[in-house]
Amino acid sequence: MPVHKSENTFDHKSPELEHFLVEGLHCPSCIREIEGALQKNPIIKNARLNLTTQRLAVEWSGDSPDAIANSNEVIGTLKDLGFKGYLFKDDPSAAEDDKEGRWLLICMGIAGFAMMNIMLLSVSDWAGTDMGDNTRSFFHWISALIALPASAIAGLPFYKSAWGALKARSLNMDVPISLAVILSLLMSIMQSLNHGADTYYDAAVMLLFFLLIGRFLDRKMRNHARATAHNLMSYRPSTATVVNQDGETESRTIELLNTDMVVRVAPGERIPVDGVIILGTSEVDSSLVTGETIPVKSTIEDKVFAGTMNVSGALDIKVTALSGKTLLDEIIGLMETAEQGRAKYVRLADKAAQIYAPAVHLLALITFLGWMIFSTVGWEQSLITAIAVLIITCPCALGLAVPVVQIVASSRLFKNGILVKAPDGLERLAEIDTIAFDKTGTLTLGQPEIANGDNIEPATLALAASLAKTSTHPLCRALIVACHERDIPTIATTSPLHEEPGMGLKATIDDKEVRLGNRDWCHVSMDIQKNTRYSELWLKVEGKEAVFLAFQDRMRKDAAQVVAWFQNKGFDILLLSGDRPDVVADVANKLGIADYLGAAKPQDKIDRLEELKAEGKKILMVGDGLNDAPALSASYVSISPSTAADVSQNAADFIFQSQDLESIVRAWQVSHISRKLVFTNFALAAIYNVIAVPFAAAGFLTPLIAAIAMSSSSILVTGNALRLNLVKLFSSQDEK
Repeated sequence: MPVHKSENTFDHKSPELEHFLVEGLHCPSCIREIEGALQKNPIIKNARLNLTTQRLAVEWSGDSPDAIANSNEVIGTLKDLGFKGYLFKDDPSAAEDDKEGRWLLICMGIAGFAMMNIMLLSVSDWAGTDMGDNTRSFFHWISALIALPASAIAGLPFYKSAWGALKARSLNMDVPISLAVILSLLMSIMQSLNHGADTYYDAAVMLLFFLLIGRFLDRKMRNHARATAHNLMSYRPSTATVVNQDGETESRTIELLNTDMVVRVAPGERIPVDGVIILGTSEVDSSLVTGETIPVKSTIEDKVFAGTMNVSGALDIKVTALSGKTLLDEIIGLMETAEQGRAKYVRLADKAAQIYAPAVHLLALITFLGWMIFSTVGWEQSLITAIAVLIITCPCALGLAVPVVQIVASSRLFKNGILVKAPDGLERLAEIDTIAFDKTGTLTLGQPEIANGDNIEPATLALAASLAKTSTHPLCRALIVACHERDIPTIATTSPLHEEPGMGLKATIDDKEVRLGNRDWCHVSMDIQKNTRYSELWLKVEGKEAVFLAFQDRMRKDAAQVVAWFQNKGFDILLLSGDRPDVVADVANKLGIADYLGAAKPQDKIDRLEELKAEGKKILMVGDGLNDAPALSASYVSISPSTAADVSQNAADFIFQSQDLESIVRAWQVSHISRKLVFTNFALAAIYNVIAVPFAAAGFLTPLIAAIAMSSSSILVTGNALRLNLVKLFSSQDEK
């Protein structure tokens, strides 16, 4: 029987379908406005807009096959309505950071090339040789031909920033930089026109070159991963297999599903919606939502969530939440809210800029007025002296104080298997006083191991492994590992074997039925107390009592040492986990953690962190699952292992690649030392200004000498930062 599709649905794989990203959405009324306007267009058969993902799905009518013209018309309609739209595949946000970084690198290259050439022309003037006025003037004009276009291009990052600040009636560090460069060039042009002896083209270009180095280093630290929401959505399939009332199936886009529809999910597929199972039994890997790595048996009337994985049997699921209202969407919203809270953090360099920029302008103005009022040198020499003050106080050393330490610290951490993602992550990590650990995948490895293996006969383990070797179930894999660790041979059974999804395996061995699976599958008496502490398998040999196989999450080998090390340092430690409360309590007791919370949903974790933040705590969150991502964003600073879900890595400020938690200790030590070096760099920059500014204001320094002095201060700051490579890091096993 042919499949008849509803007029309100369309096939995601159809060539007549296109997806757009829409910027500027605020509320459901925006959706109604856009969908209403597009539905009036005869070339559009259907349109559906998702507020959370900002994706617009448009199906073209068969009468208008020109996809390019159609896309342009949709984008034009969005523009007329006050929204910005572009094709999903043309999303420019991914390349935006790289584009700006390449532009800074080009500007730095232009400034460096120009500086070297102008300095060569200036050597003859510095050497003190007899040079005629015409020759000197000729060299000056050649320098101008190099400096003016180079400064116009290389200085654009500073000019744009300064102009933006001035339009907003504020000052930033780029305002004095731009003034120094522009005034130096103007004075140099006047000197060239008047055949003066001194010009300052080399000073202006040198200033830009060194400042661009600092700007480029800082930009390198700002290259974050893609937007978190887009990565979150990768866990949801774009289509779902819908079961119609006549039993036929068809593929439909997630955006156009309705509640009470039934979708079918095959083994190995991600569940596309929140819903309730109405047919089938399977095991569902909910680790992205709960953090629990061991699949949970799910059957009729059990709830399942979008993004989780169907491990074994086929399921028919009744949709209970539409796209945009699922648990996955709720987590996206929690993350966006948490990120907005973190954005309130003000970096050290920004704090310094709030005071430094106005002070520089005031100092240069006082110098100019002082020379004009109390001397007879005239306005030109007074302006040159003020320019020297602007250059000598240009925040090159101050601008490098933070990024150069970050680069050195990031390199040191990288050698220890730790990746730094956030530009201000080191600053925040040095200020923490509380550490919140997730359990599964963080304090533990997220890998089940047998808990009672030493109490089971090797022959019994070998028999269980002979069945388990044919299965990909995590507990079966753990059983094989347990045998290998005990040097017990594992040979798959040659007897015919049957696997019942969500139940277990069975085979006939030596004329006896052998079963491996859950207690129902192995006919375990209900009189035996149900285990809640461990994940379990049962081995049942016909005519014998069933054997209980208990499994627990494998603890990281240094978890206890690391927790104890931080506790000895005076940090408050807490454990937040989505795992069962009794399991969480057991792990907390083993590690000596008094503050713990089990069965915690993403909102529960955020609520607990907010309580601590209200008490003035600065929290480091260590987690790895999708359910940890909002908490990672809500915390003061965050770390994830490299085995974490992509979304958690995206939300975290640091990623550690080692199997050991020792990486967290090293990250904190490096951040603590880095903070001291940053303050030392600020002190060096301040001392440099205290010494150099009076000389510049007194007229003893030309703009060129000021530029050289400014560059020397930058070298001093860089050298101080390199001391980080010489500092010894202690491990959690050291008494110190």
